[in-house]
Amino acid sequence: MRDARAQLPLKWVRPENIHLSLKFLGDVDEARDSELRKALQRAAGTSGEPRPLTLQIAGFGVFPDYHRPRVVWAGVTPDPGLELLQHGVEQAFAPLGFPTEARAFRPHVTLGRAARDARPGDLTGLEAMLAGTNFDESVTVDEVDLMQSTLQPGGAGPVYQIKYHERLS
Repeated sequence: MRDARAQLPLKWVRPENIHLSLKFLGDVDEARDSELRKALQRAAGTSGEPRPLTLQIAGFGVFPDYHRPRVVWAGVTPDPGLELLQHGVEQAFAPLGFPTEARAFRPHVTLGRAARDARPGDLTGLEAMLAGTNFDESVTVDEVDLMQSTLQPGGAGPVYQIKYHERLS
């Protein structure tokens, strides 16, 4: 698989940057950090007593489709606890001016993005490569983080900083 990955015009996410997004807030003034922390704390407690979640990561796919792949992802099997947590995040942040997402929550972990200059034909073979790759692992999530991402010049990818985290255990 390594040879096939190297030939495709994809920028792979560095392992330390792999995460599951519950909500994207966009550009937010640092003066709002306190209210964002309180919202995250409320969200983490909306499903009753917070406790760790065990999530299954399995299968691969792309957004929007294999004719024009822009994002390569690993799927996260829907889980009631994760759904409640994500819904709690939506509800806690909506009063702060962050509208609830119109699309259904599709939990996934972004693994890579097509290079800016990649044409759809450049990614021929991606579907077969992903179909021929098996991955099925469980992970335990025991905290939710409020993250700040800062894009780096020259396409170096984002740098993530944890602004606050709330334990689920």
